[in-house]
Amino acid sequence: MNIGDFIAGSFIQQYQYKSFFPNTINKEWVWNDPQLNTLLAEAHRQLGELNAFSLYVPDIDFFIKMHVVKEATTSSRIEGTQTNVEDALLKEEDILTDKKNDWKEVQNYIAAMNYAVAQLQTTPISTRLLKKVHKILLTNTRGKDKLPGEFRVSQNWIGGVSLKDAVFIPPHHEEVGQLMGDLENFLHNENIYVPPLIRIAIAHYQFETIHPFLDGNGRIGRLLIALYLVQQKLLAKPTLYLSAYFEKNKSLYYDNLTIVRSANNLTQWIKFFLVGVIEISRQGTETFQKILRLRDEIEGKKILSLGKKIPSSKKFVSLLYTSPIVSAADVVDKISISTPTANSLIKDFEALGILKKISGEKRNRLFVFSEYMALFQQ
Repeated sequence: MNIGDFIAGSFIQQYQYKSFFPNTINKEWVWNDPQLNTLLAEAHRQLGELNAFSLYVPDIDFFIKMHVVKEATTSSRIEGTQTNVEDALLKEEDILTDKKNDWKEVQNYIAAMNYAVAQLQTTPISTRLLKKVHKILLTNTRGKDKLPGEFRVSQNWIGGVSLKDAVFIPPHHEEVGQLMGDLENFLHNENIYVPPLIRIAIAHYQFETIHPFLDGNGRIGRLLIALYLVQQKLLAKPTLYLSAYFEKNKSLYYDNLTIVRSANNLTQWIKFFLVGVIEISRQGTETFQKILRLRDEIEGKKILSLGKKIPSSKKFVSLLYTSPIVSAADVVDKISISTPTANSLIKDFEALGILKKISGEKRNRLFVFSEYMALFQQ
C-alpha cells in the first residue's frame, strides 16, 4: 500500500448518525515522498543518540521515574487535568481536596506505565495487555464507571455534547474487536517490511480513530508509542514520550489526525509524528546531559565538603533522584537513618543549595531538589 494512495475509511449509517469505519492497516507500506525519507533518517539518528545516553548514564533507573512522572502529568493534562510534576510527587495527604481527582488520575497513569513496561519483559503488546493497563488507569477515578479494562459496548464520540453535534464518531462498538485485532497483528507482522517508527505512527493514528474504550483513549494511545519503542528495542528504557510535543502542538495534533480521516492525508500525519520524535529525542538527550552535569556538581564537588557524612549523603542524593520532594520522615524511612541525622543532612543540603524548603513549619516540612526538578518542568 502506497501511503499516498491510502483511503482512510468510510462513513457507515447507524441509527440517526454515521460512524466512521477505518480501513485496516495490517499491510506493507511504501511511499514516494523523499521528505519522509529524510525525516525518518533524522528521527532514527536522534532516537539512537537518546538511547545511547540512556545506556551511558549510571543508575539510569533513578531517572526513569521522573520521566514517567513527567509523561503522566503531560499526557493527563492534554485530557484536561491540572496536576503538575510537583503535585504528582506529593503524597495524597499533601494534596488539596479540589486537586485530588486530578492527582489520582496521574498516579494511575504512573502505575499503568510501570506495570506495562514490566510486563514487556515477558508479554508483547496486545489487546489483552492494553485492557489491563486501561483498568489500572481508570480504577477509582472519574472514569471508574466507564468499563475499566474493557472495550466499549456502546457508541462514543469526540467533540460536542452528543452524537448530534459530535466532531467525530468512531466506529460502531461491534466493529472494535476486529479493528483492534488488525492493529495488533500489524504491530507484530514480521512478514511485512515497515520501519518501526512508520509502523507506530500509523498504529497510533488507527488507535485514536478506533477509540476502543469509553474513556482514556488518548492516554492509552500515547502510552502505546513508548511501549512499542521499548518492545522493538529502539529504546532500552522508556525515555521518550511524545505527550509534551502533542501538548505543545495540541491543535496541530488533532488537526493532523483529522486530516487523515477527512482528506486521506496519512503522509502529513506521519511527518508530524516524525518531527515529534526528532524534537523530543533531542530534548531528552539534552536533559540527560544536564543531569550528568548536575550529578557531577553535587556528587563530585558539593557533598565532598561534608566529610564523615559523605556515605549517607550519597544515599540521600540517590533518593532525591527518584523522589525530589522529601520530608525528614521520608529520609528516615528510605535510607534508614535516625531523625536527628536526617534533619542534619537536610540542613547541610539546604546550606549547599541542593534543597529548598517549599512548605510547612518546623514539623512536616517539605524540601525540593529544585535544580533537578526544573529539568522535568521545562
